[in-house]
Amino acid sequence: MIMFIDEVIIKVEAGRGGDGCLAFRREKYIPMGGPYGGNGGKGSDIKFVVDEGLHTLIDLRFMKKIKGEKGENGRGKNQDGASAKDIIIKVPAGTIVTDNDTGLILADLKNKDDEVVVAYGGRGGRGNTAFKTQSNPAPNFAENGEPGEERVLKVELKLLADVGLVGLPSVGKSTIISCVSQAKPKIGAYHFTTLTPNLGVCKTIDGRSFVMADLPGLIEGASEGDGLGDKFLKHIERTRVIAHVIDMSGFEGRDPYLDYVTINKELEKFNKNLLKKPQIIIANKMDLDNAKENLKKFKEKVKEPIYEVSAITNKGLEVVLTKLADMLDSIPKTPLFEDNDFESHVLYKFKKEEPYTIERVGNEFVIKGEEIEKLFKMTKFNTDDAIQRFAKKLRKMGIDDKLIEMGCHEGDMVRILDYYFEFK
Repeated sequence: MIMFIDEVIIKVEAGRGGDGCLAFRREKYIPMGGPYGGNGGKGSDIKFVVDEGLHTLIDLRFMKKIKGEKGENGRGKNQDGASAKDIIIKVPAGTIVTDNDTGLILADLKNKDDEVVVAYGGRGGRGNTAFKTQSNPAPNFAENGEPGEERVLKVELKLLADVGLVGLPSVGKSTIISCVSQAKPKIGAYHFTTLTPNLGVCKTIDGRSFVMADLPGLIEGASEGDGLGDKFLKHIERTRVIAHVIDMSGFEGRDPYLDYVTINKELEKFNKNLLKKPQIIIANKMDLDNAKENLKKFKEKVKEPIYEVSAITNKGLEVVLTKLADMLDSIPKTPLFEDNDFESHVLYKFKKEEPYTIERVGNEFVIKGEEIEKLFKMTKFNTDDAIQRFAKKLRKMGIDDKLIEMGCHEGDMVRILDYYFEFK
């Protein structure tokens, strides 16, 4: 049996770019050959792609971290390194990807072959040929590859269904979906028989079809985590019609009207927009004693259309299917999120931040910032030219002046990440 997993937290780290090459052309009869180092290749992106054959996030559950591959390093003879292949992660339709740190939505993957890049690979470092200029025809430095993006993601599955069956435990939802589709849910004479949502394709007499979801039984307090909690309430959010199944016989001693009120309260507490969705009421177990009498009292309090069925004898279900198909014909499919709910990858990749901050900790000065840390990681400190280039960039960014302003003197220690420099 395949476990139904609908939510995972996972860390992704895109591939680092390949390092640029430091090389010079040294061949007989070619004096002053000049720089000859190629650029590194791009690191691999990490992509999520919809696979219609998947129905759960079970494959991601045991992946604590997804790491991309590094781009190939540049080589001599101006040979650029190859870019690493992108990492493709297959997910089911209906998957929502959210940045766990910011809460911003990256994508709602609901159509076949939908895809999104959740972490961009770093660009390749430049070889020394790329730094050749008229004033510096033989640069003696190259770059390391750019680090890939790192993110913690919340990956959530919200089932794609046109109709959602809701109701308290043991009202007959599983029996109904087993009668109107090929779904084979577990059916038993006890509460919470259904522990995972079941999807089934329903067809009417006139050939129309739609997808129905049997959602596990809710109880009072479900929106706050009681019973099966709000674990499956989220799957109702995509449905276009809510089919409210009620045990009209009151077989377990409950008042059918109070059942109806209880479930609607839980839907409202979870998401007020759920009550704006069109609803129909399916009065089930009409073959049992007291059902007719209870239905009469129920109709005095509820004005919505009510459809009488007996799932166990398959009576009245065809009428319900036709009504649901008619409703779906007139209800447009609306996206779960607005465009402004999504995070822009371009803004994320090139978001404008302060290039650095400087903090005095005891006798040392600590420099932090995404831009300065990236510059540090991409610098190869293996030649004097590379060190001088790094120092010039710091000076151009105003770091030297800022350190002096904060009281930094020659010989004081300056730290970037875990590395120390002596201020001069």
